[in-house]
Amino acid sequence: MHIHILGICGTFMGGIAALAKQAGHRVTGCDANVYPPMSTQLESQGVDLIEGFAANQLELKPDVFVVGNVVARGNPLMEEILNRNLPYVSGPQWLSDTLLRDKWVLAVAGTHGKTTTSAMLAWILEYAGLTPGFLIGGVPQNFGISARLTNTPFFVIEADEYDTAFFDKRSKFVHYHPRTVILNNLEFDHADIFPDLASIETQFHHLVRTVPGNGLIVSNGREDSLERVLLRGCWTPVERFGTDGWEIDAESRVTFHREEQGALHWELLGEHNLQNGLAALAAARHVGVSATRGLAALGEFRNVKRRMEVRGIVSGITVYDDFAHHPTAISTTVAGLRRKVGNERIIAVLEPRSNTMKLGVMKDALPDSLREADMVFCYAGNLGWNAREALSPLGNKAVVKDDLDELVETISSVARTGDHVLVMSNGGFGGIHVKLLGRLKR
Repeated sequence: MHIHILGICGTFMGGIAALAKQAGHRVTGCDANVYPPMSTQLESQGVDLIEGFAANQLELKPDVFVVGNVVARGNPLMEEILNRNLPYVSGPQWLSDTLLRDKWVLAVAGTHGKTTTSAMLAWILEYAGLTPGFLIGGVPQNFGISARLTNTPFFVIEADEYDTAFFDKRSKFVHYHPRTVILNNLEFDHADIFPDLASIETQFHHLVRTVPGNGLIVSNGREDSLERVLLRGCWTPVERFGTDGWEIDAESRVTFHREEQGALHWELLGEHNLQNGLAALAAARHVGVSATRGLAALGEFRNVKRRMEVRGIVSGITVYDDFAHHPTAISTTVAGLRRKVGNERIIAVLEPRSNTMKLGVMKDALPDSLREADMVFCYAGNLGWNAREALSPLGNKAVVKDDLDELVETISSVARTGDHVLVMSNGGFGGIHVKLLGRLKR
């Protein structure tokens, strides 16, 4: 089969392209911005890429056009596909119908921690010899790739609640039909497509409705929102973590219904990662991996790139890269680093880049999420709201800049030996890590 992917350079659609190539399909694709690293990754796998969405791409005559959710009405290629009544399908639907139909799908859903928990779960299964396939929204360092197809029954997928396509406004995860599902947490996010938390809870319940009776739902027992979702109706056994089920104590001892399973020894930071680990252990146990084996695997787990990833150390100043962009994730990340570094200075550097953050929906929660940092720098180059006003509760320790180079220069001028510079963004942040490390070296 020849598929042509519209919006191929996004993490998810790029992952589908890689899986399709591994399955033996011919894959071509297009996007508005074709650039590294995704472009080089796809080209290395033999995927032909086209810049832009010109209608003449119809001359490729693929068997089906696979449409990413970045494509909207008015897109010239999509308009011509519609005018000629050519076959098209969303990325999640194509994935489900073509590659996941006969798989035992283990899906990881939630506002936070999906990527890390998916990587943990895939690694536990790999460590146990089950050789899972996977599609993860980041690069797990235990694997070095974000997507893999195997001949085994097991497939781990990061299950996103974002909408599927312009013609399918259900969340992506309703297409995956998982037998095992993790509900990590549930907060308001994606303000560009969801009006309130209740509407997201409805989508999560759509997911719950798809899990079979012989499956398993692993749910965060600390989340009232998830309890509300399950109370709407649940036809599947539920195991909870964090309370009333899978728990971990201050000595890192893991228990399941108060029966000790072993101890967790690893280098990861933060309470959130402990909870992610419990969820992964529970899901892996459903496919036959003992908690003892799972704990041993987690002891050798290497986190996903851009999750508290150390990008460099110059003159005793450590620069980190982290994907945190929602206030809850920012707070958790800063708190985890604080527990690690004690009284050493944390310089938090934030780019409010997600659609939700750009809308300003979460701006009032930012000061509290950053309080444990000693200094806060915010890049406001592309914002439609007043970052200086929003961060004013932090007083003099908050600095807002509209120019990236000026931001780098200012951070470099105040950083000193022993500092920890924590850069947080869900995008490339204009290559700030390289610029900052280069400036510190000078």
